[in-house]
Amino acid sequence: MSRYLGPVWKKSRRLGFSILETGKELARRPYAPGQHGQRRSKLSEYGVQLHEKQKLRFMYGIGEKQFRKIFSEALRKPGRTGDNFMYLLERRLDNMVYRAGFALTRRQARQLVNHGHILLDGKKASIPSMRVKPGQFITLREGSKSLEVVKKALEATISRKDYIEYDEAKQSATLARFPERSEFLPEIKENLIVEFYSR
Repeated sequence: MSRYLGPVWKKSRRLGFSILETGKELARRPYAPGQHGQRRSKLSEYGVQLHEKQKLRFMYGIGEKQFRKIFSEALRKPGRTGDNFMYLLERRLDNMVYRAGFALTRRQARQLVNHGHILLDGKKASIPSMRVKPGQFITLREGSKSLEVVKKALEATISRKDYIEYDEAKQSATLARFPERSEFLPEIKENLIVEFYSR
């Protein structure tokens, strides 16, 4: 299955979860889209697990094949599989660009990376799935600092995660350390995703 490119708000309403992490999608109509959106249907155990997996997959904007591949990598690492999986997703370059405040959404961040506007440790980085390591810094290319979308995103950014250090003067964000599980997406139950793939 390829990456989802349809309307995010509709997908958020279908899942009953804000994919953009703003809550705006569910503010006016907190029910599923369509003629029968307000019907209540009880999900099976499989349905609950699938629901949780889809929430995370659409949030990070990853296709099913790549999502499964990341899970397999997390499975091979020592420690809790669910935590490892979340850490691998969170350290993606497109996500770190979003967390740094250079983009309003992860889709926008992905586009900035794809179009070569982002530098990682001073070198051009155009692959959204690249993993950022602690100590590495993310900056905008000199000619990209004047982009309107970037200016709007930086103005709208009120705070950043504790594991990201931001230098206002240089417009540079550094991954100071590995994030802790409690610091991001506490509403996601990764144990259900582990159960889904362990079936």
